[in-house]
Amino acid sequence: MRTESRRLADLISVGPAMVRDFALLGVRSVTQLARRNPDRLYQELERVAPQHMDICVLDVFRAAVAQARDPYLPAEQRQWWWWGNKRKAVAAGTTKKAKDNIETPRPQRKRRGRMSSLQAESARTASRAS
Repeated sequence: MRTESRRLADLISVGPAMVRDFALLGVRSVTQLARRNPDRLYQELERVAPQHMDICVLDVFRAAVAQARDPYLPAEQRQWWWWGNKRKAVAAGTTKKAKDNIETPRPQRKRRGRMSSLQAESARTASRAS
């Protein structure tokens, strides 16, 4: 699908309210949207909107601009929550994908060398009991 034939409402994650927000920002076509910066759009909407904008609006802007620039964007990246997960990963200082953010326990290594005093006392007590 070519950029010129798509409407803002055709973009995944863009609903009627978001189309109204784009209009408020002077964005009336996919071609115009492709030339805009999603972070600046969010800042501008924060300035002109009568109420505070949730940070998820930034994620929708990022998804919409990415689709406007690339009509063949992978389906996963067309979803606003993909951009939300990416934003959260960057904020946490990691670039892992959201599905990889689950901490896996590290396997316990066998200790070599001398026993701790607690382990030695436990071994002595066990040998006396036998």
